[in-house]
Amino acid sequence: MRTIRQWLDEYSDSHRHPTNKAIHWVCVPAILFSVLGLLWLIPVPEIAAISPWVNWATLLMALAIVYYLILAPALAAGMAVAALVMFAVIYRLDVALTFPPWQLFAGIFIVAWIGQFIGHEIEGKKPSFFKDLQFLLIGPAWLLADLYRHLGMKPVAPTIPYE
Repeated sequence: MRTIRQWLDEYSDSHRHPTNKAIHWVCVPAILFSVLGLLWLIPVPEIAAISPWVNWATLLMALAIVYYLILAPALAAGMAVAALVMFAVIYRLDVALTFPPWQLFAGIFIVAWIGQFIGHEIEGKKPSFFKDLQFLLIGPAWLLADLYRHLGMKPVAPTIPYE
């Protein structure tokens, strides 16, 4: 199994252009948010419907947090906080929107993926997930690791070169 450092280094190789990086700072969280929003809306079996917070989105994110925990506990903690914030916004939108929420989440998903592909066109490299689907989980961790680094925190080890 690869280490988080190996994942982040490899992800960084196709995310060096400043415009592509900036696009990723907007689009990766938007894609995660929209996927969680769409999963939130999928009906769950009645036995699991004890709370609006028990749904496919929270189940998927719980599994992702376990994946991040195996790779880097500090990143798992940050992803858990980010997920809780996203879930709170998704829940609020689900109960407050006057139109079907799936339309909003689908629109965000489509626009964000268009942005991602524009960024990779500018970069001149294919998206990492074409090589390995696990990079779909590494993208958010890469952003979080970069945020940690900018805040003076060490998400994994002191020598991670993922700029």
